[in-house]
Amino acid sequence: MAHNVVRGVAPRLGCLLFLLIPIACQPPGGGGQDSSSPDSTERILARAKALELDTEYVPPPGDTLEHHTSGFAKILCSAVFITGLDPEFAVKNVGYFTSPFDERDKVVERRIDRENEEVHLTLPSGVTRVARRFGDQGCVTLPIGEKSVYFTPVDVKSRLPDPSGQAWPMGDVLDDAPLPLEIDVDKVAEAVDAAFGSAAEMTAAFVVTWNGRIVGERYGDGITLHTPLESWSMGKSLTATLMGILIQQGVYELYQPAPVPGWQGGGDPRSEIRIADLLRMSSGLRFRTPFETNFDFSQGYPDHVYVYTGSVNSFEWAATRPQEWPPNMVGRYRNSDPVLVNYLIRLGVEGRGEEYLSFPRRALFDKIGIHNMVLETDPYGNFLLQGYELGSARDWARLGNLYLQEGVWMGERILPEGYVEFVSTVAPAWEADGRPIYGGFFWINRDKAYPIPKDAYYMAGAGGQSTHIVPSHDLVVVRLGHSRGETAGEAGLQRALELLMEAIPVSR
Repeated sequence: MAHNVVRGVAPRLGCLLFLLIPIACQPPGGGGQDSSSPDSTERILARAKALELDTEYVPPPGDTLEHHTSGFAKILCSAVFITGLDPEFAVKNVGYFTSPFDERDKVVERRIDRENEEVHLTLPSGVTRVARRFGDQGCVTLPIGEKSVYFTPVDVKSRLPDPSGQAWPMGDVLDDAPLPLEIDVDKVAEAVDAAFGSAAEMTAAFVVTWNGRIVGERYGDGITLHTPLESWSMGKSLTATLMGILIQQGVYELYQPAPVPGWQGGGDPRSEIRIADLLRMSSGLRFRTPFETNFDFSQGYPDHVYVYTGSVNSFEWAATRPQEWPPNMVGRYRNSDPVLVNYLIRLGVEGRGEEYLSFPRRALFDKIGIHNMVLETDPYGNFLLQGYELGSARDWARLGNLYLQEGVWMGERILPEGYVEFVSTVAPAWEADGRPIYGGFFWINRDKAYPIPKDAYYMAGAGGQSTHIVPSHDLVVVRLGHSRGETAGEAGLQRALELLMEAIPVSR
């Protein structure tokens, strides 16, 4: 039985093919083409058509089933060797986004090699997709026929002391002092209960912080406060954070043209794309995603997923896509943009002579107490932080609190002044489309997709992963779960947030 902990009161027991990609893999009010009326959708499509440039689309190469199985191999490898899940449970419940559940049945042989931390999946054609764990770089699906990756893995060492002896937030020791009388601890306990309302929700972890202090927390069976869990597109918000750090350090400026090497010189229209446009999902690059209403499955495998499953240099693939619209004109949820921000992060770090794969650890994780985050790469050692990362609920709560504290941690400015306002403000191109729901790799609650104030903003990932930041109530709320429980888990989260609004008074 999982334990429900509300800080300041005694602990108590609690209960526990892309046509197949469900619409629920989008954040509420978010990842799709439109979440309102048919008339609104038609207007959005007509506006995009009027702005469209005359460029050619070239679909990703390769076999769709082999790409699905690449995703399956990586998901299963991460679930078993990083999260520690039972393989059969993972096959049925985890990570459908790059591996639709029904497509998994087409694998004719599945082998888990625990000694070498590998997963081998064989298709009827005889093709075998192999994913292997490469230490601190997590699991990577190898290109077909290859025996290893094209980079040298790096052992990423933390300088943080043992968290068991350190106070939260840098460690695990929590404050047991009574909460202020204005906090309704019973309602907080109800909120935690609601997040685990039924087995169908498959909630794995739920953490609530108020004023930086953990006030509610629970974990599912077999999950602990240190378990790295599938987090998916919450990694986009982590990507925004790493770029913000480089801006604070003077490597980049927010509104400068993005210095992608292949875009420079010769009048390339992509040279006008700014870093801010990429962060706002407003680059205008031609990059197909199954989230859009006019997505045509006959055009082949979508780029949005190929950058996970293609076993290619994902930075190169995104950087070579042509323009569909001028930058900062049309907002679309496309993985081209976070992939390219991660490309810039690598260029910026290596351009000043530093080692890239340990950069997140030394520049962010060790500064704010993140202990358990695992960041995964493509076979070329490029971080795929558009969604291939795993983290514990407490680690995501720490990141949420960095934003709640305006980018300052224990007196040190980690993010530039004004950067939190930038990421939490609706992007102009999305506003122009009549969808005021996206900022700078964060979703905005302007459409009241969640029962929290409109000033709230959040990280969100496929499968029901989220970190909500509610400045008016000094709250951060993290919910992580197994993918199959997403729909039921969303209902539980909505109820939990309603209760937290009743339990915690406005403080700002």
